[in-house]
Amino acid sequence: MENKDFSSIPLLDYSLALSSSTKPGFILQLRYALINVGFLYLSNTDAMVDQSLVESLKSYIPKLFALPQEEKDKIRMANSPHFLGYSRLGAELTKGKTDYREQFDIATDHVSRWRPGDPDYWNIWGPSQYPDEALIPGFQQIMKGYLSQVAALGTHFITLIAEALGLPPDGLSRFHDIPDRMQHRGKVVQYPVPSERSESNQGVGPHYDAGFLTIASIHLLQASPHPGLQVQNLAGDWIEAPPIPGTFVINFGRALEFATKGIVRATSHRVLSPPVGSSSPRYSVPLFHNIALDVKVRDPKYELEFPPDIVKLRDERGSLSQTDSINYSEFESQPSGMVQLMGRVKSHPDVAQRHYPTLFKQFFPDGLPKAGFAY
Repeated sequence: MENKDFSSIPLLDYSLALSSSTKPGFILQLRYALINVGFLYLSNTDAMVDQSLVESLKSYIPKLFALPQEEKDKIRMANSPHFLGYSRLGAELTKGKTDYREQFDIATDHVSRWRPGDPDYWNIWGPSQYPDEALIPGFQQIMKGYLSQVAALGTHFITLIAEALGLPPDGLSRFHDIPDRMQHRGKVVQYPVPSERSESNQGVGPHYDAGFLTIASIHLLQASPHPGLQVQNLAGDWIEAPPIPGTFVINFGRALEFATKGIVRATSHRVLSPPVGSSSPRYSVPLFHNIALDVKVRDPKYELEFPPDIVKLRDERGSLSQTDSINYSEFESQPSGMVQLMGRVKSHPDVAQRHYPTLFKQFFPDGLPKAGFAY
């Protein structure tokens, strides 16, 4: 059967989902994006995310990265068993290759419930590290507000996903815990302009996201105008996803693909560094909307049943192609929290060496990779 493929990313108007007269059309558009693309742009989200808050955060981003290096290093990720904090340029790996980006991992507020004897993965969520308030006044308040509002948008969007798949609005709620036991992870990322001598243009290498969905503003807020995000279609071609002002980019993760028996497609994507000679870096602010730590998406108690017409749409699309991207196949057997922890260990071995030495030795038996970990 011929594959249904895509050559561009659909743009959906969120305001249509909020009116009973226009919601059915929105649900049809969302169904197409879920099954055939795995990515979409979302516009008109003012009902959930205050645009003045977005603009305020944008204004802070260059200031954040311009902080003195010693101040950024005070909140380096290696301090945190939750993998939250600052990562220097080149301190993250994708499939063993260095990503040319600098970033702050900052999550929604959360108190870790881990205690000695509990599973290690319970400790992957916990409090964030912020720079000294005196150095960047107001940033923490703006960032917390932004993460809270975007996470709430994600929570509502998941009810729309359920409806688009022929389920009731709460059809995917079994994959989430009570609010106090949930955390959603954000990043503020800078992709610097590489030097003319740079041997790689990998901002971040080809990968899938792990959870249910990622909501990003390019730049993924689209804070800066550079192209760079590319999405891989079924034919293996890389499709440009250029910034569109006033939108979020949403993509669906491997947990959602597994939970829906492959009906929803998680799509491989990558980010290229700004072209040599560009006048400014590329910025991105993604939020990764998680599922509960103890969920095993393949456990029969979480199994979902879909209407035949939805299953038919999956079959008409055809099988998803195999790629060399990081694919989180551990969802087949492991709790979500363990999948997250394993992914973070592989990406941030310096943090793992300090806080999860057993897992570190499992994945890095020869010690830290030589590149990128010069703290």
